[in-house]
Amino acid sequence: MSRSAEVVVYGATSAGVAAAVAAAEAGARTLLVEPGGHLGGMTSGGLGYTDVGDVRALGGAAARLRADIAEHYGTAPGHYAGPEPHGAEGIFRRWLEQAGVDVLFHARLTGVETVEGRDGREVRAITVTSGERIEAGVFIDAGYEGDLLAEACVPYRVGREDRALYGERFAGRQELVPGMHNMPPWVSPFAGDPTGRTEGRILPQLHNRPLAALGEGDGGVMSYGFRVCLTTAPDRIPFDRPDDYDEEYWELGRRLFARDRHEGVERTAGRMLGLEPNLPGGMADGNSLGPVSLSVLDGSAWEYPDASPERREELRRHHIAHTRGFLYFLSHDPAVPSAIRRELSRWGLPRHEFADTGHLPHQLYVREARRMVGERVLTEHDLLAGTIPADTVALGSYHIDIREVQRVWRWVYEHPEPIGTVFTEGYLSVPVPLYGIPYSALLPRRQDAGNLLVPVCLSASAVAFASIRMEPQYMMLGQAAGVAAALAVDSGHALHDLDREVLTGRLRDSGQAIGR
Repeated sequence: MSRSAEVVVYGATSAGVAAAVAAAEAGARTLLVEPGGHLGGMTSGGLGYTDVGDVRALGGAAARLRADIAEHYGTAPGHYAGPEPHGAEGIFRRWLEQAGVDVLFHARLTGVETVEGRDGREVRAITVTSGERIEAGVFIDAGYEGDLLAEACVPYRVGREDRALYGERFAGRQELVPGMHNMPPWVSPFAGDPTGRTEGRILPQLHNRPLAALGEGDGGVMSYGFRVCLTTAPDRIPFDRPDDYDEEYWELGRRLFARDRHEGVERTAGRMLGLEPNLPGGMADGNSLGPVSLSVLDGSAWEYPDASPERREELRRHHIAHTRGFLYFLSHDPAVPSAIRRELSRWGLPRHEFADTGHLPHQLYVREARRMVGERVLTEHDLLAGTIPADTVALGSYHIDIREVQRVWRWVYEHPEPIGTVFTEGYLSVPVPLYGIPYSALLPRRQDAGNLLVPVCLSASAVAFASIRMEPQYMMLGQAAGVAAALAVDSGHALHDLDREVLTGRLRDSGQAIGR
């Protein structure tokens, strides 16, 4: 069985929806292929509190979503930090229907056919789990993982590079420094010895591998987690004990609170989860905020990008177990301060959200995975300088936001004998000015794939990607990819040969912000 379209978008993330809508509205016959059963990725998958940055960067599809959210709830744009998940998905569904985009759900990529084109390799067709073969003139990989680009043998990187590669100050393994997300000192990693004096079996939730040298590239990937929606509504679903709850798995949390008591530190429930009712209906967007949090720091994220579909599903289930266990631990374990348990007793999961996935989001927060090595690689130098290239198709502005990468332990040589101590490593937040994201960062090198665009796993260093990776930027980059794809179909030109002034002009006319 086979089908064809002029433009095929793989991945119904917010970028994928924006790309498909833009291509269809520009006149291209467009098919959106989604491996799961939902639209919108993280925008409809729990990330209610959207990281916007400088509002001057918002344009195109991102501004359109903001306006539609305001209209949907009868408020001013920006009144809510984001929509309810089902509200966001409903808006995306309407966009696709109005644009006439065909959507194929539950169609995971199983293969990519390539041919030698005019100037290099081109993607001819993809195959999906249903057995269908899908041909197109232009393909857009809008998934968080970059599966299409990888199957097409387009070069990519995963994780942190060495500082020497691009001369980036913030690349590679980071220093072990204090911070809100980091573990306080003197928490023992040893299961049998809370004093840390006697080495033994390592507690769960640690990444038990040697630390790379400072600044060295180690392939480290930002931790993943679920951004849970929480509510105080009377019909909320309580945080019951999961069937697979493991008491020892949460020993690290008990030791954290024991250390707090020793030092006179008082943590609040809000500083563990984020309980500000900033979503419609008084819901809150739970985030990873403390030393023990919704983020999984045992190295699972390092494995995920290149893992098989089966292994990814195992890792996803591990994150689900962590999420349910964390909510139960915080609300029930006697080692947790009573004030936190008391506050958590007021909260639960919303009954009207994520009904088909046990009321946890359908989308794992894959903060980063593969990153293409394309026609142009953006680095921290471009961002910190506020560079706006001539072929800019969207603006970025959010901090270089590198979330925790791993939780490890080291001997600290204190008199009279060393103490094993847990460290959280990798967190970094560096402000940047407005900067431009060029069309060339969405393009593979011509010889690698002449008819592929990549608006999510685009060509950037790990440091630069940590700023670009925000959902509004993904939407604007998806829109740019969709407009470029339709231009290529209409003109008969290769993606690399498009008139970039025409492309940027079309984007500017559609409301995209591409200059200061």
